[in-house]
Amino acid sequence: METKNIMIVGVGGQGSLLASKLLGHLLLSQGYDVKVSEVHGMSQRGGSVVTYVRYGDQVHSPIIDRGEADFIVSFEILEAARWLSYLKKDGQIVTNTQMIDPMPVITGAAEYPQDLEAKLKASGARVDALDCLKLAEEAGSSKAVNIVLLGRLSHYFDLPEDAWMASLEANVPPKFLAMNKKAFALGRDY
Repeated sequence: METKNIMIVGVGGQGSLLASKLLGHLLLSQGYDVKVSEVHGMSQRGGSVVTYVRYGDQVHSPIIDRGEADFIVSFEILEAARWLSYLKKDGQIVTNTQMIDPMPVITGAAEYPQDLEAKLKASGARVDALDCLKLAEEAGSSKAVNIVLLGRLSHYFDLPEDAWMASLEANVPPKFLAMNKKAFALGRDY
């Protein structure tokens, strides 16, 4: 199998590292060679955080170059736009529509870009945008945005649902498992 590339992009504190860990666990359980590389920005200060997940028969490097990502999974729509140049021509963006002001917007040095979903689509990218925060809150916690996104991403994979559930069970504390399973289902079935 040709190596597939997934970029998980977001803002510090949104759970992108747990999402990459879950995805890596899932893909390993399905027999793939998997490489995960965590690239931290100013995550403690709400800055950009990027994780690369690469999988296939044999993966030699964890790094994804521009124009190589099959998927960009974005926790915040501006992050999807920021990393768009990494997406393949036929790649898929799965993004939360939530807008989190970056520091230049907070300080008044810049304005938050408008109509990002339309701009992403106008670039030729395939875009699956949903309000993951609303779905996470419906599941029981605003912190489950990452699991809602993984649920939506699962829609694009031909992997058994029980494998996704096994990865949740292996990586989420038992007291949060039912809520996270609900968040996953809400994203998957959106």
